[in-house]
Amino acid sequence: MTGTPKWDLVALGEVMLRLDPGEGRIHTTRTFTAWEGGGEYNVARGLRRTFGKRTAIVTALADNPVGRLVEDLMLQGGVALDYLKWFDYDGVGRAVRNGLNFTERGFGVRAALGCSDRGHTAVSQLIPLDFSWTKMFCDDGAHWFHTGGIFAALSETTPEVALQAMKEARKNGTRVSYDLNYRPSLWKGTGGSDKAKEVNRALAPYVDLLLGNEEDFTSALGFEVDGADLSNGRLDEASYVRMIEQVVSVFPNISMVATTMRVASTASKNDWGAILWTPSGVFHATPRPGLEILDRVGGGDSFASGLIYGLLEGKDPQWCVDCGAAHGALAMTTPGDTSMATLGEVLKAMKGGTARVDR
Repeated sequence: MTGTPKWDLVALGEVMLRLDPGEGRIHTTRTFTAWEGGGEYNVARGLRRTFGKRTAIVTALADNPVGRLVEDLMLQGGVALDYLKWFDYDGVGRAVRNGLNFTERGFGVRAALGCSDRGHTAVSQLIPLDFSWTKMFCDDGAHWFHTGGIFAALSETTPEVALQAMKEARKNGTRVSYDLNYRPSLWKGTGGSDKAKEVNRALAPYVDLLLGNEEDFTSALGFEVDGADLSNGRLDEASYVRMIEQVVSVFPNISMVATTMRVASTASKNDWGAILWTPSGVFHATPRPGLEILDRVGGGDSFASGLIYGLLEGKDPQWCVDCGAAHGALAMTTPGDTSMATLGEVLKAMKGGTARVDR
């Protein structure tokens, strides 16, 4: 496109209503707190609220009071809704509905637990012709486009939507990030890991920044590494880097690969770190052993938004991965899927700031 792009980042994905029982449990609570959330949306919201970037979401909702509540929550989040598509509601939800995500936070030895209710949602029924991708990426313009494996898993048509968007984005010089975000529950009824590999391998040639962990690369892309050390409950770093090198050798268009490095000793205390692979080397975020966590959901999305913020600002790789890891750590200190951190808090955490009271 010519001129200044309208958006710093456009994200494509489902936005659900998260129902949170707080310190209680889903199956015993009598009250829920409502939040909006979704893997791809969380990245756009973090970039808008924490980092002040101009972001928009490409999504769809059923036009009923629940959909309007999700809209209102998104408006509060500041993410532009220029590409929000409304579907007519039939009064019951036989044809189209809005997604619900029941999530309890976990504590100590009790792990966090999610229960999604998202069949036949509006987003799952999107087709490529529902949006003018030329207008979005050529006329309006965007520096960055973000989507992921959660959106691609929702139906037979959502990978087609993602593919069309990614092709048009790259055609117009927009950088593309893709979070593999493998969720067995989403692929269970449509072919499992084999189907996930088929879908994600078709999308990978259009990705610049790939986000994922060892399960994602194995289950969603089909890469494995021999002789890996899993003594800490996850792939050791040397093996992980070898796996990344396999991925990039097959998909040379991928110029960066990033992941969080999490070891969960309990639900409320994790070792937290991150790495960023680039052709010039591997960059490690400052490790945070024993990080105390209130709500882990969305930590990886906040890592992605902090990382992308650094890349948009032209920062060096070390700064970018440190920004992402600091933002992800802060996001997990507050409830809900999305970040409540300020840029000042992120910069302070990057410098090793303490938790002493600010006044």
